[in-house]
Amino acid sequence: MKSRWFKLKGEAIKLRRRGYSVRNVETKLGIPRSTLSGWLRQVKIHSLFKKRLEERGRQSLIRARAKAVVWHNKQKENRMRMAEGDAEKVLHKLNLTNTNVIELALSLLYLGEGSKKNSETSIGNSDPLILKFFVTVLINVYKVEMDQITCYLHLRSDQDIHKMKKYWSKELRIPISNFGGVSVDKRTIGTSTYESYKGVCVLCCGNVAIQRKLVYLSKKFCQKVIHTWAVSSFS
Repeated sequence: MKSRWFKLKGEAIKLRRRGYSVRNVETKLGIPRSTLSGWLRQVKIHSLFKKRLEERGRQSLIRARAKAVVWHNKQKENRMRMAEGDAEKVLHKLNLTNTNVIELALSLLYLGEGSKKNSETSIGNSDPLILKFFVTVLINVYKVEMDQITCYLHLRSDQDIHKMKKYWSKELRIPISNFGGVSVDKRTIGTSTYESYKGVCVLCCGNVAIQRKLVYLSKKFCQKVIHTWAVSSFS
């Protein structure tokens, strides 16, 4: 039994030989792709038209990939916005003037990033936000004077020492006079540094009692959380 579109088979084959894609033939003649796939499977496309078809295919793929990138970026943007909203909801429930909350937050940061030496309270990082938080808590919660905070820089060989001191001094609002020695990594000689990388700044405060409190607070908090939730899971 012949297909209802059989009278268009010749036209379909002709279009295919001229380099029309199966989708184009389907759209132009209104023939289902399932029918066309059988008719056109063995049809040879003229070499000139074949090159044009391949080029159109490449261009279509490029456009499809571009659209996919836009779509994925949009989805990522939506997820980031949702995560930001969730974070805002948590922060809204916290009293950020409560020094217990602030100390706990700093202690957990210090547990991961701070120095555990017996002689100092010290933390180093390349992210100004982390160091600004550290300085803010030292001054406002622990009443550390600005002249008690010393800064040390660890830089790559092609970074300008004076320029980097000015950068960190401005970011952290700490006088350049508070900056001590600078360590330059000789292993980086001959390689270029990204403009956004400003080295690692280490902040030191001689009051070791602060470090001890932060370390004990963070560890005991983690232990209590683990114990509390472990007991709850078995109750």
